[in-house]
Amino acid sequence: MNSTSLRILNRPIINILNDHLIDYPTPINININYMWNFGSMAGVFLIIQILTGIFLAMHYTPHVDLAFLSVEHIMRDVNNGWLIRYFHANGASFFFLVVYIHIGRGLYYGSYQRPRGFVWIVGVVILIFMMATAFTGYVLVWGQMSFWAATVITNLFSAIPLIGETIVSWLWGGFSVDNATLNRFFSFHYLLPFLITACSVVHIAVLHQNGSNNPLGINGSVDKIPFYPYLIFKDLFSWVIFGIFYCSFVYFSPNFLNHTDNYIEANAMVTPAHIVPEWYFLPLYAILRSIPHKLGGVIAMFGALLVLLVLPYLGTSEVRSSSFRPLHRILFWVLVLDWFILGWIGGCSPESPYLEIGQLATFFYFFYFLVLIPALGVLESILLSYNFND
Repeated sequence: MNSTSLRILNRPIINILNDHLIDYPTPINININYMWNFGSMAGVFLIIQILTGIFLAMHYTPHVDLAFLSVEHIMRDVNNGWLIRYFHANGASFFFLVVYIHIGRGLYYGSYQRPRGFVWIVGVVILIFMMATAFTGYVLVWGQMSFWAATVITNLFSAIPLIGETIVSWLWGGFSVDNATLNRFFSFHYLLPFLITACSVVHIAVLHQNGSNNPLGINGSVDKIPFYPYLIFKDLFSWVIFGIFYCSFVYFSPNFLNHTDNYIEANAMVTPAHIVPEWYFLPLYAILRSIPHKLGGVIAMFGALLVLLVLPYLGTSEVRSSSFRPLHRILFWVLVLDWFILGWIGGCSPESPYLEIGQLATFFYFFYFLVLIPALGVLESILLSYNFND
């Protein structure tokens, strides 16, 4: 290697990229497990969302009289505008799909336990920012479902004692969802992705301090391989496969995940028969509706995210991976089923028997994190100490 090449490699930025993308040591057994690919895939979708969002913002008009028409203008008059919008709209759904799988992998393999607790907490903060970004973006379309979703969800903050009404007035910028609200949401929607990017950098930096978890949940520092070429090409392969799936939605079923009422311009005088959010919010929406009290429902909905935030302090098991935790493995798949049930209930009318099923599913969700996870950790510790004593 000549002196010029050595000088380039000694530059700080090149060193950082080399340490984190080329020579970064990874446990050898994650090279055969594709569940570890969804983190990088989430990064790809974040980039897609930011790039397509910047182009859409060039043609969007955040005004109640022009917002819906500007979206139609993008779809009909802007060169390839329909393609950019469909990539952006479906990209949000696929972004959440990838992140939900990423979280599920973390739950199954115990990636929230020491020493990666802070990595998990930053990841949950990213999820919360994602939800805020998706919600504000959903409102920008200014269709019927967008308008009424904004009205219903923002009005929930009024249930907070003392400061609730002030928060709602500030979000609305007046006495109802109107032009000021749309301008605020447009500003938030443009700003939040860059906060997600900053949190993602912190997420990766903290992860690389202690190293990645692995399917066995054991100390992986003994047998490691460099990130390049092994995991780089493994990630590229998964990007191509998932990209084909993603593009098939964009080109052949671009409106499959959208609600038909959102193709009608917002009208404050006409209420849709059934107000539902996007599919990735349905489980939280079901938790919100399962509590008959307004404030209780708001607490439960935000509590569903809060339990994820404090999970590193709830998990006390000395064994990370569910590969060696048969009871936890069964409970994890029950939780996955419970999450799907909540998603189904969120899309149903709030009436019997859906309301009762939603309440049972909500109870199990909190029971799993607040009772079963700590209790199982204690039980496993007792069994391990008993075996060691024998």
